[in-house]
Amino acid sequence: MSIFLQTLIYLVIAVIGSMVWLGLNALVLVYCERKFAGHIQRRPGPFEVGPHGALQPLIDGLKLMSKQLLTPDNSDAILYWLAPILSMIPVLALFMPIPYGPSVIGMDVNLGLLLILAFSSFNGLAVILAGWASNNKWGVLGAARAVAQTVAYEIPLLLTVLAITFMTGTLSLTEITAMQAGSILNWNIWPQWLGFIIFIIAMFGETNRAPFDLAEAESELTAGFHTEYSSMGFGLFFMAEYGYMVVMCSVCSVLYLGGYHDPFGGYTDGWWWMLLKTYALLFFMIWARWTFPRVRFDQLLNINWKWLLPLATFNLLATALIMKL
Repeated sequence: MSIFLQTLIYLVIAVIGSMVWLGLNALVLVYCERKFAGHIQRRPGPFEVGPHGALQPLIDGLKLMSKQLLTPDNSDAILYWLAPILSMIPVLALFMPIPYGPSVIGMDVNLGLLLILAFSSFNGLAVILAGWASNNKWGVLGAARAVAQTVAYEIPLLLTVLAITFMTGTLSLTEITAMQAGSILNWNIWPQWLGFIIFIIAMFGETNRAPFDLAEAESELTAGFHTEYSSMGFGLFFMAEYGYMVVMCSVCSVLYLGGYHDPFGGYTDGWWWMLLKTYALLFFMIWARWTFPRVRFDQLLNINWKWLLPLATFNLLATALIMKL
């Protein structure tokens, strides 16, 4: 068998694995989020479908798939249906360069970090298309907010990533993970604690998660950019949001928390450590959504331009100076 054919088969298997991983995460996270929300608000959450409501996300997914696909009047039908597809498809590529274990990686590339930053930008374009093509005033307002929010929070996120690349000298997520082996003291979170905090905050802005979910604020814009979407149009946006959450938390685990490395000496390195760190960050995002109130849009932008951007620039310059000396 030729090398090309072997590589092609491996990539097909990796894409299928990414699809399965994305679907399983969506089911698990929807259930966890609804249960967390219930207990935080002193109620049981889903409880009737399956043991303790465990089958509720599956039933909700089947309901979405069985609903009729509707296109609003006077909308741009092509762009309207292109938007959820454009939001969902790049997620599969984003999982490929992330090392979930010593041999659990879809595609080990030297520019894996750059690939993730590039493909994640497609979600902003999808949100803009969805709001504009729907011919709905709430959708347009949500899209306008999404543009300002995405452009703003991508800058400090990029600067924190650059600080990591200055330290490690590589854009490969596999090499960045390898440099943190041995002990918890080798993790990048210690020299880059400020970058870690900025990355976490920017992560909420990039994924449109509360308290930064201004692009789809239900109390102001009905549902924002996806007001006119139902059935699997809404379902694709829903799955994409959880997919981007998993990607961002996985990248954060690799950049700052040692990836799949054991924090106690490197004797039990494996995918289970990566899974544990990723889901710890995901549960933090869920907890934050149901704990903190939504900020105003001016506050959202002030947090970035007045605090995150100057701090991220200072962190980058300090890192460059220290590495040079």
